[in-house]
Amino acid sequence: MTATDDFAALTDELDFAMFIVTAAAGDRRAGCLVGFTTQCSMDPLRYLVCLSRRNHTTAVAVDATLLAVHVVTAGTRGLADLFGTNCGAAIDKFERCDWTAGPEGVPLLTGCPDRFIGRIRSTEDFGDHIGFVLDVVEVSAGAPGKPVTFQELRGLEPGHSA
Repeated sequence: MTATDDFAALTDELDFAMFIVTAAAGDRRAGCLVGFTTQCSMDPLRYLVCLSRRNHTTAVAVDATLLAVHVVTAGTRGLADLFGTNCGAAIDKFERCDWTAGPEGVPLLTGCPDRFIGRIRSTEDFGDHIGFVLDVVEVSAGAPGKPVTFQELRGLEPGHSA
């Protein structure tokens, strides 16, 4: 086995919460299912979201000023399927779900009321992903439901563009 194989075997055992990240830039909007995220500072409050370079959402996010990070719960599994298995370059995901425009037009998914909005502070090159460091500016919390995890969504086929 190689280090890559060994690392894949190790990370296959891990579990972590999944999120739907949305962005808007001008008249473009996009969103995708994301697993590579973490709080990266408590003071000031900052969060890191990593988006695949292959993802349509990344092309919109690099021109955005805000991202919305939505907690996916068991009751919103349909949204996880929608945003995780379809490419925004091929379909308008927002025509298929309820949402409202938040600050600067960032889409806020009605079905995922636990979420926060972050102002993009910086972007970082992480190889096949771009890291977006967010300053948390608005939070909505308290909805019932346990976050859905990577292991629970393991069978989804990503909807990346080519």
